[in-house]
Order: sequence, then structure tokens, then C-alpha cells
Amino acid sequence: MNPVITILGPTATGKTRIAALLAKHLGAEIVSADSRQIYKRMDIGTGKDLKDYTIEGVSIPYHLIDIEEPGKVNTVFNYQKLAQQAILDIQQRNKPVILCGGSGMYIEALLQGYQSTPIPSIIFGIKGDRDEVRRRITARLKERLENGMVDEVQKLMNEGVATEQLYKYGLEYRYVMLYLTQQLDYNMMFQKLNTAIHQFSKRQMTWFRKMERAGFVIHWLDLAWNEEEKMDYILCAVSDVKFTGGV
Repeated sequence: MNPVITILGPTATGKTRIAALLAKHLGAEIVSADSRQIYKRMDIGTGKDLKDYTIEGVSIPYHLIDIEEPGKVNTVFNYQKLAQQAILDIQQRNKPVILCGGSGMYIEALLQGYQSTPIPSIIFGIKGDRDEVRRRITARLKERLENGMVDEVQKLMNEGVATEQLYKYGLEYRYVMLYLTQQLDYNMMFQKLNTAIHQFSKRQMTWFRKMERAGFVIHWLDLAWNEEEKMDYILCAVSDVKFTGGV
């Protein structure tokens, strides 16, 4: 396959926005590398941020988002198969591919070709000062709760999604479910969830550093850079690379 552009990083670092800006500039399509965004009606808790896929009135095509019903079990192998199919389809239409997400296990399995063919990629990561990342995580959690995340989880429960499954769907669904089932009060839910997301962010960076030790080259962008600086850095790095033309 021709190389794809990968944009990774811990939660709350603005990966989707940069991927969408880059996709508009290159005429590319985005393949999500998120373990939970495949599920329909799980929007706020998974941070789909679908509004970010519209740039100056232009809708950026995206893949592996909203393709499965809640309750279905997703695996790394299943994700890899779906992502390979999406990448092949995009490249056969002579479009560049941008892989974007924070699920290091999924990204690594796809790029290194776990039980399949490796996919060449130029990898960019976004990271920043820990205090700033922490501030962004807390602010985003408050925003999500204010914008209906509790109602989203309640609707899933009303649809019959088991509490055991919600527990497995990640931190947001786990702790909000515990609140809705009266195992935590609201303040305790917020505090525990906020702390857990901070810890998860650290584990994401640990995984990305492990990828580097395994031989992956990640070109890091500073979270403090503005969008123009991030875009200039990426476009300079990929200026001599062919991303289209099929396989």
C-alpha cells in the first residue's frame, strides 16, 4: 500500500481538528483509529466531535465511525480488517488517507500488520505540557456532562445495553453508569472519572513511547503550536511523499 498519514496523541489534544484541516488541504479521507467511535448513538462519551469534520462548509469524508450497534463486541482484529478495507477503498479512488485516533493498540496493530500486511505510514503525534493537557481534559469532561453525556448513557441503558457492556465501553460509560445505578453520587462520579481520564492519558503516552522503542518514528507536534504552525510542520514533512495512486 502507499503510505498513509497517521495523527495520534493522548485524549483532548485536538487530533481530529488537525486531521480534518489536513484532509481538506490534501483532498484526503479520514479513517478513525478509535476503539469506541464505531458505535452508533455513542457520540458524546466517545468524543466523536463530528462538527470537526466540517471545515469552511466542506464535509470531510470519514470512515469507521457509526457503523455498529451498541452491544456488539469489537476486537483489534476486527478493527484491523475494517480499517484495511477502508484504506484500500480510499486509495483505489486515488485519495490520500489520514489515520487519526488515540487507540495506540489499534494503530500499532494496523500499521505493523498484525496477522496481515504492514501499512507504511508517516506518523505525527500531538503532545503538550502535562498541566495544559490536564486542564483540557477537565474542561472537556465538564462540557460533555453539560451537553448530555448522562442522558446518552441513560438512553443506551433504556435500549437494553447491559451495564456490564457499558462498563467495558470505557471510562465515561463506566462511571456514568455507576452514577445512574446509584453506586456513585454525581460529585464522586465526576471526581473519579476526571482522575481516571488523566491516568488514561498517561497510559496513552506510555503506549506511544513503546511504539517508538519498537521502531516507529513519531514526528511530534507541540500542543501549544497554533493550527497554522501544526499544518506547516506536517505539510513540510510530507511534501515529497506520494499518497495517492492506489496500491
